[in-house]
Amino acid sequence: MGKLNQRLPVKLIIGLIFKENAVYKKAAHLLENKFGKTDFESKKLPFTYTGYYIKEFGSSLQRIFLAFEKLIPPEKLPSIKIFTNKIEQELALNSLRRINIDPGYIALAKLVLASTKDYRHRIYLGKGIYAEITLSFRGKTFNPQECTYPDYRSSEYISIFNKIRQIYAQQIKNI
Repeated sequence: MGKLNQRLPVKLIIGLIFKENAVYKKAAHLLENKFGKTDFESKKLPFTYTGYYIKEFGSSLQRIFLAFEKLIPPEKLPSIKIFTNKIEQELALNSLRRINIDPGYIALAKLVLASTKDYRHRIYLGKGIYAEITLSFRGKTFNPQECTYPDYRSSEYISIFNKIRQIYAQQIKNI
């Protein structure tokens, strides 16, 4: 029989894809009101990895990653995804989203993303939400899995997640 161990809290991260800076600012404000102060914000990154969002948002899309100072219990991920979906709906125009908000978390060994879509590598968490291990930490860096999205495989994104992991590692030293 395995011994139950105390689990560590994890670092909430959120990726946002958008065209209009004002929509991003509004979403970021709502996220900070709910989850507290951020301690990491990436620069704006051009989002050119897929045409999936063009019909809803248009072209010239940007992505920003946020990380939040307050650590969370990992089991909160489904309710966080439900909340971010509500923000997407609130900021929609004529039933079309203007922003995509992808929550997840970083732990020392992995980056986990939430999704409403089932697939072979996703695990059902409840409340209509699935989770996937998108990146695993091996050899001093994050590494992609077989089903990792192309953008999350990029060296630029991996560098961002390594920086956020360093912040997280400092935060949990005294837990």
